[in-house]
Amino acid sequence: MPQNAYTAAAQTLTHAPLGIGGLTVSPDAEAAAVPTTAGNAVVATFIGSPSAELAIAVRDPEVVLAETGGQLGVGLADVLQPTLAAAAEQLGSGVLGDARIEDATHLFADASAHRFTVTDPAGQQVAWFAIRGDARTAPTGAATDVAGRLGRISNVEMALTVEIGRTRMSVRDVLAVEPGTVIELDRSAGSPADILLNGRLIAHGEIVVVDQDYAVRVTQILDTADALV
Repeated sequence: MPQNAYTAAAQTLTHAPLGIGGLTVSPDAEAAAVPTTAGNAVVATFIGSPSAELAIAVRDPEVVLAETGGQLGVGLADVLQPTLAAAAEQLGSGVLGDARIEDATHLFADASAHRFTVTDPAGQQVAWFAIRGDARTAPTGAATDVAGRLGRISNVEMALTVEIGRTRMSVRDVLAVEPGTVIELDRSAGSPADILLNGRLIAHGEIVVVDQDYAVRVTQILDTADALV
């Protein structure tokens, strides 16, 4: 994968919810030193053409959680999942797995990984980002090669979610929710539902009932899904 793709992925961290604005991302000049928080990094795997591993090690996780409503039970992986998703979009077509807390020491110590530091306006390092492409899945230009690579992971289970709408709420409004509260969504009745694979929109559908269980009938497959085969 071209070097600029990794750099573009790293630059998305300038908008990461790390507790402060005005962030700067730059290549890690001290790549030999593994961040002390790499043992509890937020890690996700990108499956595509090619695949890659991504990890974010935060200097002070408590600062991140305090700024994003950690008191509501939101974990660090939940907070940084959108950041990793934004970074993965710079890599091309593929699917990003769920973010998880994991020991990423081996990834930050790998000489083949590309490492970046995130600094605040005062010049202090607040996070580290590592990304390592899988050379075994480097694109060859043949569609059959892509299908063959994805065939090796055909038995991997992924989260399929059906979303009928969403809204934005302040923490004050969330704390005021109680049984009987009506939350208005950003979608009118009769509009198609979104079908997401590991958080990425792949299709639209309509909600139906099958044997007293809810189901979704797919009405449209989006081009982003076609790019995976």
